[in-house]
Amino acid sequence: MVDYIYNQRGEAVGFWKGQHIYELSGKPVGQLRDTHVHTLSGEYIGELYKEMVADKHIGQRGNIGSSGNPGNAGNHANPGNRGVVSCIYPEVWESLFKN
Repeated sequence: MVDYIYNQRGEAVGFWKGQHIYELSGKPVGQLRDTHVHTLSGEYIGELYKEMVADKHIGQRGNIGSSGNPGNAGNHANPGNRGVVSCIYPEVWESLFKN
């Protein structure tokens, strides 16, 4: 089972499985530690909030180091639009998917 990550418009932009975050194509792009979202190399990006990656302005959480490459998780079908979700924090998921 996977859990999807959405943007504020309600579009699925990726998913997480265990402690790793993936593009919808299955390419690994990040790590998840509790609600803290990091790049694969360990750089802190933001928080998982309402199934989005948001900058909650909690300060730098540091670099947790590389988790290694977990491999491709396989292509997951787009679950469709879940609808707009209001969020007071800016979304920062693009920081994971820009590489």
